[in-house]
Amino acid sequence: MSIFNPFVPSFKINPYLQYSRLRTGDPVHRSMALQSWILTRYEDCLHILKDVENFSSDGRYASGDIGRAVREQRKTSPLGDVDSLLTVDPPTHTRLRNIISREFTPRRVELLSPRIEEISHELFNEINELDEFDMIGSLALPLPVIVIAELLGIPASDRQLFKEWSNKLAATTDVFNSEQAIQEAQEATLELISYFSDFIDARRRSPEDDLISAFVDAQSEGIQLSNDEILAFSILLLVAGNETTTNLIGNGIIALINNPKSFSAVKENFELLPSMIEEILRFDSPVQGVVRIAKNDLSLQGKDISAGEVVMAMVGAANHDPEQFAKPEFFDINRLQNKHLSFGLGPHFCLGAPLARLEATVLFKELFDRFSVIEGARSDVERGGTLLLRGFTKLPVQVQK
Repeated sequence: MSIFNPFVPSFKINPYLQYSRLRTGDPVHRSMALQSWILTRYEDCLHILKDVENFSSDGRYASGDIGRAVREQRKTSPLGDVDSLLTVDPPTHTRLRNIISREFTPRRVELLSPRIEEISHELFNEINELDEFDMIGSLALPLPVIVIAELLGIPASDRQLFKEWSNKLAATTDVFNSEQAIQEAQEATLELISYFSDFIDARRRSPEDDLISAFVDAQSEGIQLSNDEILAFSILLLVAGNETTTNLIGNGIIALINNPKSFSAVKENFELLPSMIEEILRFDSPVQGVVRIAKNDLSLQGKDISAGEVVMAMVGAANHDPEQFAKPEFFDINRLQNKHLSFGLGPHFCLGAPLARLEATVLFKELFDRFSVIEGARSDVERGGTLLLRGFTKLPVQVQK
């Protein structure tokens, strides 16, 4: 039986080698260390993302230690038992998503394009005289922070606070959270609740042209979003909107550094930008895994899965399945068949996908406009992320104009 060990240093550098061995030898793998089933085939991951009848997003239904931990965390969480889009099933999920999707629309995102271009231009101007800089700290991190803050209506003076809160909350996606990480996440949640509660009250009194004001007025079938539901989605948007976009950009930069011919090809032909973004998402997905709970006893690829057991659809592995993608280990900006699962699928398909694509497109276009060459610097690269998220905390680069 193939061995899956995500705790060795080599896994953080390149998880796809282990995923390949699992996919070949044990595609529905029971990890005793994670108390979970690990899925690595595209077909299997696709199946559980779409099958809401047999798989739940609500961790409270998990059996064993994981379920007890989730239920206890929900009891002690500063947000209490408030439903979040990520952790709730239909029909509650349907109501929340219907309200939120009417406000957080592709059209609203499209209207942000000129402002995102301005923000990107300002950030590039700050490093214009440098031939070496940290891609994450200078560009990939601040761009989505500023965009999300402005989208929600948050003042520029509070942006750094938001990034600090986002980092603490994103760290809890690790399957082995330290007590310190959990404590810091709860403290960050308390601070966010206090901040957003005052902010939501202010918008109820005096609405403005921002997403919080839109959520305050939004309703479905006569039922408005509660303050707690607005809080939960704002926090979700803060974490998902910042962390995953930063990872998308950072992972894309390292792919281009390792594939200089691709850099040159896109620089010469911007029509390749959309397919390049999709290939970055497939090749090194910012979200590596999605967690579901089996609602019923069932069988998958000959393995018996009991109700309450945790199932991890490793979409990063699915995106490298040779049954779905030709030569998946190659970074191919001309790839035509690229139905990756990086934004999920089904009812939980990522609402922020259009925004992430737009931010990445704007930033990479300016990168190609400004620089003729980009290379890795001699300084050490720092990998961040968790089992479910993949990215960098530091990515030094050298550039030539």
